[in-house]
Parts: sequence; structure tokens; C-alpha cells
Amino acid sequence: MSSSSSSDDEESGNRRRDYYHHQFEGPSSSRQRSSSSSSYNNEVWPEPFLEALVYQVAVDAVQTLGPLSVAPALSNVFQVCTTWQAISRSDHLWRNLTRQIWHRDVLLHNTWQSEYHYLHRTCSNFRTRRAVYTSLVIPQEYVDVDDNHNFLTCRRLALSDYHLACGLVDGSIRLFDLTTRLHVSTFRPQQRDHLGLFSRAVSGIVLTESQLVFASLDGDLHVAVIGNGENPNNPRRVQLGNVVNDGNFGLYAGVPGRSFHVWNAETEQLVFIGGSLTDPEIASTAIRLMSLEIRNHDGMMVVLNEEEQVVERSLIVDSVDVSSNTERFILVDNRQRFARIRQVGDFEEVCRFRIRGGGGGGGGGLMGCINGGCVFIWSGGVIRAWDARNGEVLYNLTDRIGEVTALIADDRHVACTCADGTIHLWDFGAI
Repeated sequence: MSSSSSSDDEESGNRRRDYYHHQFEGPSSSRQRSSSSSSYNNEVWPEPFLEALVYQVAVDAVQTLGPLSVAPALSNVFQVCTTWQAISRSDHLWRNLTRQIWHRDVLLHNTWQSEYHYLHRTCSNFRTRRAVYTSLVIPQEYVDVDDNHNFLTCRRLALSDYHLACGLVDGSIRLFDLTTRLHVSTFRPQQRDHLGLFSRAVSGIVLTESQLVFASLDGDLHVAVIGNGENPNNPRRVQLGNVVNDGNFGLYAGVPGRSFHVWNAETEQLVFIGGSLTDPEIASTAIRLMSLEIRNHDGMMVVLNEEEQVVERSLIVDSVDVSSNTERFILVDNRQRFARIRQVGDFEEVCRFRIRGGGGGGGGGLMGCINGGCVFIWSGGVIRAWDARNGEVLYNLTDRIGEVTALIADDRHVACTCADGTIHLWDFGAI
């Protein structure tokens, strides 16, 4: 090959690398090959370009056919020649692919390639109902009310890589270790005068491996350190709720324009108050979808916008859940017995499907959740799974289950709690 032809190839390769650079983090300088040691083929197909090409093949595959289609697409690329096959051993490439396809930034295995393979296998298990089932029981310790059965009801669930948190009606949190399946901690908040006993019920949980943040219906916020040996069971109250000014969400009370409060768990500061969702004229005369877009900018939590959209017809929403990985959310409509999956932000509908069974004729409650690839909905004692991309029904996860009070799914586990205090847990990453 002439020198002028080689120069043209290099310019073409540079243009291609620039095209992919906005989505691809290139290899570090220590991994660049010197010109003296490069083979003839690698001068024509430099490693950064090959990695960018493989990355773009993966992005195109997931956008067209879903994440499980990436593996066969990459297999075809790696079989082109030995030079292209060598790219498959780049841990840097697998890190980029894991972040883009599976939205995983934390390494739980020895290499990023192993991490990617594990996440692919787990996603495949979700499609084929391959999971390990475990039944847990909510401990009855520290219950200080007369109706123990009622106040052991779980209203909120949260999952992390290693823990499951259950928020109860009495305001306490039960924490379980997902590895041992054992109850490890009970967090009891500081009690004060309430607007009825149920105002202490847990209404939201944010769970990381080192910290637990939870809120009650009356607006109180508590923070607990997981694994804190000095004072493990007494969380610290960091925000005092004000029912008179802010209202209880179920009562549509309080001063207008205060339906959303955004609190930064890192700085422990209230950074936003606003929204008209619970204003009297809004709550009683209109049906709306509202979105808060929250981003980190220079280390600060910033609320960029608040959107609202009038829905085309009436609906009764039993549950709403969001998948942060795919930026989609699900609305479960009990009146029409439909589930709708929409994009976060512009509310564009991805798909919808009818929910059959569970009381018939529109009777019976519904509860749903969504993860990166599946939707799970409880109806009339049955939990069914659907494809979150096209609404295709996949399987029944379980039959003849009791009344479900909370339901959650992430990219490894599905968990639900029943009125009798039983926790049902499915681990799709254990096989």
C-alpha cells in the first residue's frame, strides 16, 4: 500500500473516531500502541477505532432489538479476524459496554467482562423465569401498638445490591441481608404527636449500601447509617414535617404550591419546594401527569423544570413506578385495567396492554412495578410479567398469593409483601 493511501486511511479512521467520541470514552494513554510495535493490520485498524466500532455495534443492537441482542452482535464482530478478536479482551471496552447497556458503574465481579456476562445472564433469566425463591417473615419486635397485625403491614420496599428495606405502617424499617436472607436491623424513628396513627407510616425509602433515608406520611425525614455498631437502631431525624402547611398527600391539604419537596440526602438540605399537584382546584377537577427533572450541576441538586400534561381520559391510578435505567415509567390504571409505559420527560407512550383477571369486570386492586426490561403486576392473587418494550406477556411469576401491600423490582430481584407480614423474594441473579 502506498504512503498516500495509508494517509487517507488514517484520516478516515480519525473522522470515524470523532463521530463516536461523544458517546465513547477512549482508551487511556498507557494502552496506546506505539507505531514501532504495531502490525500492518493494526496501523490500518487502530485499537481505539476498533473499540469505538464495537461499542457502536452494541448501541445499535440494544436500540433496535434490546440488550439481549448485543451478545450475538458482538460475537459476529469478534470473529472477523484475530485482531478484532483481541479487542474482546479489553476490560476498558467491557466497562464502557456495561455502563451503556446495563447502566452499571459499580464493579461487583473480578473484571468488567465478567460483570457484563453476569448482567446478560440475569436479564435472560428474567425473560425465562429462572429465579431462586425465598420466603421471609417481618419480625414482630418493637411493636408498641395494640393492633400488631395491622401495624406490621409493609407499605414501601427498597432494594440495593446487598439489602432489602421494608417500611412499615408503624414508621419503622426492617432491613434484610440479601446474601444471607436474614433480618439484620430494625430502625425505629423518634416518635412525636401525629395527626392520627397512620401519619407515621413510611412513605418513601432511599437505600444505599451505607445509608438509609426514609420519610413518613407527615413529612418527617430520618437518616440511619447501615452497619453502625454504636447506635444501630435509632435513626436521626433531619427534617421535621409540617402537615398544616404542606399537607398529607392523601388528604390534599396544606398551602397551595407545595406538593413537591426535594431534599438532598448528601447535604441534608431542602433544595426545592413547589408544584400544584395537591392544590384544591387541581386535585379535584383535573387529571395530570407531572414530571420533575432533577440533575446534579457543580455538585448541587438543581430542579430544572416541572411539566404537566392533561391526560386524554379519566383514569384511576393504583400505582406508578419508574425505571431510572431506561427512563421509563408505568401507570397502572385500575378503572380501565390497562398498564401504560411512557418515557420520562415527554410522556411519549412506549406501549400499553390490558390486565386480565383479578376480580373480573374491573374489580380488585392492582399493583405494578418496572425494571430495565420487565413489568410485574399483581392482580387478584397472581403476579404476571410483561415485556417492558412491547407489552408482550411473558409468564406468571406466582399464583395464589395473598393481598400484596408493596411490590418492587430491580435488575436482579423482585420482592413483594403481603398483608400477613410475609415477604416473597425472587433472585434472578442466583442461577
